[in-house]
Amino acid sequence: MDDDETFPAEGFDEVGFDGDLLEEELRQAAAVLDPVPPELRRIAMGAYALHDLDAEIAELTFDSLVDALPVRGVPQAPRMLTFRAGELTVDVEVTEEGLIGQVLPPQPARIEVLGGPQTALPVAVDTLGRFTSGRTPTGPFALRLRTGGAVVVTEWLRA
Repeated sequence: MDDDETFPAEGFDEVGFDGDLLEEELRQAAAVLDPVPPELRRIAMGAYALHDLDAEIAELTFDSLVDALPVRGVPQAPRMLTFRAGELTVDVEVTEEGLIGQVLPPQPARIEVLGGPQTALPVAVDTLGRFTSGRTPTGPFALRLRTGGAVVVTEWLRA
């Protein structure tokens, strides 16, 4: 073998080599020997569906677990979160009953609670920007807001 050759010349016929056929045979072998679990495929498809190229990220500016002083006599105070993206503020209270929040300044919006492999849960927003979700997120969650032509997604947090 020469110093500049990657493969030895004998036994390698470039003319008869079909890279597409080899790739297809390798895909078939992988599908039989090491298939992608259906749950993982569903999670991957869900993650891609959450992909918003034009979404603005709302930064977490307040988290009562980190920023608030503990209140004496209140063993399980609800978690309070504040997100900001430009002039838009989203206040969220995480309780055992679900999420309660408000979009400021008040404006028409559609909100979805994102929760990993689960489907996005749509939440209604009233004329004052208030919203409630009767389901407390289990595990990581984020909010996706659609206001006018803008899409804003909050940071992902654990409930």
